[in-house]
Amino acid sequence: MTITEKLAILADAAKYDVSCSSSSSKRVARKGNLGSAAPAGICHSFTPDGRCISLLKILMNNYCIYDCAYCVNRASNDIPRAAFTVEEVVDLTMNFYRRNYIEGLFLSSAVIKNPTYTMERMVLVLQNLRETQHFNGYIHVKAIPGASLELIDKAGSYADRMSVNIELPSQRSLQLLAPDKSKNDILLPMQNISQQIVQNRAERKTLKKSPHYVPAGQSTQMIIGASGESDLDILRLSAALYDKFSMKRVYYSAYVPINQDKNLPVVAPPMARENRLYQSDWLIRVYGFQAHELLDEKTPNLDMDYDPKTVWALNHMEQFPVEINQAPFKILIRIPGIGIRGAQKIVSARKISPLDFNDLKKMGLSVKRAQYFITCKGRYYGTVSCEPLKIRRALKPQKTASPHTGYEQLTIFDQLAALNGEI
Repeated sequence: MTITEKLAILADAAKYDVSCSSSSSKRVARKGNLGSAAPAGICHSFTPDGRCISLLKILMNNYCIYDCAYCVNRASNDIPRAAFTVEEVVDLTMNFYRRNYIEGLFLSSAVIKNPTYTMERMVLVLQNLRETQHFNGYIHVKAIPGASLELIDKAGSYADRMSVNIELPSQRSLQLLAPDKSKNDILLPMQNISQQIVQNRAERKTLKKSPHYVPAGQSTQMIIGASGESDLDILRLSAALYDKFSMKRVYYSAYVPINQDKNLPVVAPPMARENRLYQSDWLIRVYGFQAHELLDEKTPNLDMDYDPKTVWALNHMEQFPVEINQAPFKILIRIPGIGIRGAQKIVSARKISPLDFNDLKKMGLSVKRAQYFITCKGRYYGTVSCEPLKIRRALKPQKTASPHTGYEQLTIFDQLAALNGEI
């Protein structure tokens, strides 16, 4: 099998992993090294569904010993199989980087033979790139659950970001859909990576030349809609991961029905659910919301028609409307239509003079939503009275037919053809 044939199979096999953003690393250019992973040195291309393809995103192999029901690479599937050698991955990365096709490497793998053997091969790739080729670009590598922690630590000394996919939101779902995997095997490397990151940051405060360990942090991904967990269950798990393991990001991937299995749903969940989970995740990570503020046992799933901040506000109308010229920053960021930057602009501008509704428009705020939850100089500007039911009706989105019935992630071949007209 040629390199091109392998690349076609193993790049396509990696497209279902969405946790591939290249960010938060400060690996700067150095004399004698090739490339830089500093924020200004990373550029992105995006597919129509929002996924990033600036990294060479591949599996080392897709000969998996596991038989996870939801995975295209499951052992029982009759699909084309391929495997890269260590040298082939290194050569592809270096050549694509030199030709400006990519800005870094996203490396994962199906489990071949056993987790430790698989992780060892991935570490050899990273070691070769960093020490032999002096590659200084961005590298994101998957830690294989069940692999030797010593190997995972070694990978962390070379990688900018690491991730361990939690896969499914509960142990029950893992037992049903991925019986070869266990919750402990997934959480143990997560905990180890988190502890090593904390230790490394402490060391670098006293020894500036101490080598970095996963400087861009760790992330994870879970599949949404393949099992029966509610959005509340998912957000509680995400909040715990952020709290216990200082997770940089939790990525949500809507289940895609690619296999026929009695334990899997026939229909994929709406993409809107994935979007609402990302919005809720953002509110928890950045805005200081708690999972129980967004959902509860009576309402365990997110509203598909309204964003979670708007739903929260409608459920807490006793706190609204708020006076824009007096509300503290922590209250401003909870107003639908006003984000972190918008709240900062308001706080800064009102020091000079009181703001009116037109001032908010000039600032570029989403007053279409905010108007129902604020007053400016004591005046309410909403088109309906400040009542939850009326506001809900006023904000109800107009559903229109989308011209895009489905999106596919672009392959590396699509990207190269767009850039150069040939591979």
